[in-house]
Amino acid sequence: MNIISNLKGDKVVWYVVLALSIFSFLPVFSASSNFGSTLIFSNLFKHVAIIIIGILIMYATHLVDYKYFKGLSKIILPFVILLLAFTAFQGNEIEGANANRWLNIPFVGVSFQPSSLASIFLLIYVSTYLSKNLETKIDFKSSFIPLWIPIVVVLMLILPSNFSTAFMIFLMVLTIIFVGQYPLKYIFSIIFLIITCASIFVTLAQKYPDIFPNRVDTWVNRFENYGNLDDDASNYQISRAKAAIANGSLFGVGAGKSSMKYILPQSTSDFIFSIIAEEYGFIVAGLILFLYLILLFRIIIISYKSNSGFGKLVALSVGLPIILQALINMGVAVQLFPVTGQPLPLISMGGTSIWTTFLALGILLSVSNKDLNNETKAYE
Repeated sequence: MNIISNLKGDKVVWYVVLALSIFSFLPVFSASSNFGSTLIFSNLFKHVAIIIIGILIMYATHLVDYKYFKGLSKIILPFVILLLAFTAFQGNEIEGANANRWLNIPFVGVSFQPSSLASIFLLIYVSTYLSKNLETKIDFKSSFIPLWIPIVVVLMLILPSNFSTAFMIFLMVLTIIFVGQYPLKYIFSIIFLIITCASIFVTLAQKYPDIFPNRVDTWVNRFENYGNLDDDASNYQISRAKAAIANGSLFGVGAGKSSMKYILPQSTSDFIFSIIAEEYGFIVAGLILFLYLILLFRIIIISYKSNSGFGKLVALSVGLPIILQALINMGVAVQLFPVTGQPLPLISMGGTSIWTTFLALGILLSVSNKDLNNETKAYE
């Protein structure tokens, strides 16, 4: 209890994050059995180690004044763009499709997705720009180079290999600039421009696939399959995911007793929510959703209580993408959305993407920690 009482920042965020992280050990251990008995404990130990390191990252980050990330975003974002560019032009292909998502770190045998890091620091950079101009009237011409060029570059580098991540980042950018009081008429113009450019890209990519490998055909197939709800063959993953949820009913079949984990692809990551629903039932699955909604509520509260414009924006910038990703992951499992390949934050088995989630949560806690200290001093 002494350790918990000494944690700084929003305690509810700490409780929710620790609860989801510790619970993740059970479904990851169970779902790993579809890889064979030799990998069950290997995957579990790896996941536990990653979670522990992630918690340490979150703890260390929440002790840092979040205002330092104003300057850090300007330094780190160009570096991340270089990593994205290097990753995008590696030339990795799977069956002719662009597979340039991962970057291998030499000598240590670890790979990571620069897009995860880009999402955090791009949104912090956007928050920094908007917070500096809250008291001034922003026009599109003056903001084009400092604001929109970095956004467009990041999206263009991610889009060919990962449509869902690029779309999520763009959606979050629109949310933050709207909250940051960017002129609404320019927002609509940007949306129209981005949709036009994306349409041109899709058309050219389908017509000239050999010039620049892409995943357009995969995106199109997923949308077409999503629209064809009666075709189980085309919706193999979704059909198995929904069957797992149906098997779980209200109370579940029991921990480790999932039958669908053996035939459901990506059962430890993209479709782990289905395994949770099958083994623990609708009640526990609903509780998981409820915990994410509590986290969303605390993100909004932390943003609202922040004493600075940057604090308000950065709390939303680092917090909302986690909730959006969780809702999309669960929505895919019940066929509310097409298959996106987005893992369930804090629960799905992963690597460095988990660490970036903990980094984002550490920044969120830093905002709450700073404001909590200011409120305490105000009453003294």
